[in-house]
Amino acid sequence: MKTETEKVNEFMQKFNHPLQEEMDAVREIIMKANASIGEHIKWGMPSFFYKNDMATFAPKAKKYVQIVFHKGVLLDDGSGLLEGDHPERRDAKFHNMEDVKAKQSNLGKVVNNWVKIMNQ
Repeated sequence: MKTETEKVNEFMQKFNHPLQEEMDAVREIIMKANASIGEHIKWGMPSFFYKNDMATFAPKAKKYVQIVFHKGVLLDDGSGLLEGDHPERRDAKFHNMEDVKAKQSNLGKVVNNWVKIMNQ
């Protein structure tokens, strides 16, 4: 039986996105930010979780890589990484590899903030 990460690996190998390399890099940053984070396929896309669903790639975005943080309103992000005014969710967008690298630290902080909130 395949692990959830193996299923995500297979999905990512078949998924066709103009910024595939950037998607792979964002996925790696999230997974390496905290060993407690898990991943699986949910809502038809790779999703990340710790105790509850945290974030999912948004497949319709083609000009950038978009991660939807489902309860992003709970996350203290003073960096401006998380955008939006939805009552609950916030989005992080990455336009190219330079942008991914520039936002890497802030993305890691958001992920660790999620783990901290879930442990309170």
